[in-house]
Amino acid sequence: MTVQELPGAASYRPVPPPAWKPRTDPAPLLPDPEPYRVLGTEAAGGFAPDVLRRLYAELVRGRRYNTQATALTKQGRLAVYPSSTGQEACEVAAALVLEERDWLFPSYRDTLAAVARGLDPVEALTLLRGDWHTGYDPREHRIAPLSTPLATQLPHAVGLAHAARLRGDDVVALAMIGDGGTSEGDFHEALNFAAVWQAPVVFLVQNNGFAISVPLAKQTAAPSLAHKAVGYGMPGRLVDGNDAAAVHQVLSEAVARARRGGGPTLVEAVTYRIDAHTNADDATRYRVDDEVEAWRRHDPVKLLERELTERGLIDEDGIREAADQAEDMAARLRERMNADAVLDPMDLFTHVYAEQTAQLREQAAQLRAELDAEAEGDDR
Repeated sequence: MTVQELPGAASYRPVPPPAWKPRTDPAPLLPDPEPYRVLGTEAAGGFAPDVLRRLYAELVRGRRYNTQATALTKQGRLAVYPSSTGQEACEVAAALVLEERDWLFPSYRDTLAAVARGLDPVEALTLLRGDWHTGYDPREHRIAPLSTPLATQLPHAVGLAHAARLRGDDVVALAMIGDGGTSEGDFHEALNFAAVWQAPVVFLVQNNGFAISVPLAKQTAAPSLAHKAVGYGMPGRLVDGNDAAAVHQVLSEAVARARRGGGPTLVEAVTYRIDAHTNADDATRYRVDDEVEAWRRHDPVKLLERELTERGLIDEDGIREAADQAEDMAARLRERMNADAVLDPMDLFTHVYAEQTAQLREQAAQLRAELDAEAEGDDR
């Protein structure tokens, strides 16, 4: 039977679908067309001087921390170090906007953020030294383990934030990631769940231009990484990642929004990785010196120092004091890192599971027997 043969076919009229409307207006979710800036603008005049001075002291210390840790790799005291030189404004601001009860979820490049949050500099480097599983107690410091696999810490941040909200805890999670990590599935899954659950989490993407040697243009065709937020139903913010005051303000607003139940925010901080990907990388193979020098002229430490000096908020003595304090930190770090760690091979089996599996117990017994036999041989 054809359509024409159906009863009432002559009077059939197709029914138009109901009018479609977006669930939410996308306009408020879109980032500004240009990265938000504070330093050198009228907005800087309304910024609290004590916050600017605190940011400056941490930036100077952070720069010295990066150079010292890089030197430790050349001395064989660190196996690897992913420097955040040039990105210190993002690192420091991320740490300072959080309350003590909040959680930081760093990537492997974010040791400086952990230190700025109060973690012992040596403990922050322990994993990169190869001495311990993490190097610090995540629960004590409210800092998740430094994540080497790209983006895997983001779903963890969402899970913790969602659980805190269900329990009624006033907690926000801030998850840090590089531009390369936005190409991972974990990034997309985390953003989707965070928006659906309205989890109190802030995603900070440090767009430093490269995923090792892969430039951003070969990763995404989006207008900006912040534009990805609208696809998940959360606001995207675009900020100058070398402007410490701007990053601090944008992240503070995002954290406050999450804390009052407004849900997640995706922040893209446009910055640059001055050093190579790690001490094992040769950045000259994929980028030119002129590009690096152009970003050196937009140095986050110098930008803030110029603002403070022009406003009379710091003088030569203040600049020297910040440098001296940073040098003291570096000296203590060198001294402690030059001491050989006392390691127990049996720690390999500690904290893997709450209760060791039969296989782990078997492996531990085998290693213990080998260590005992070696010790007996040395005694003879």
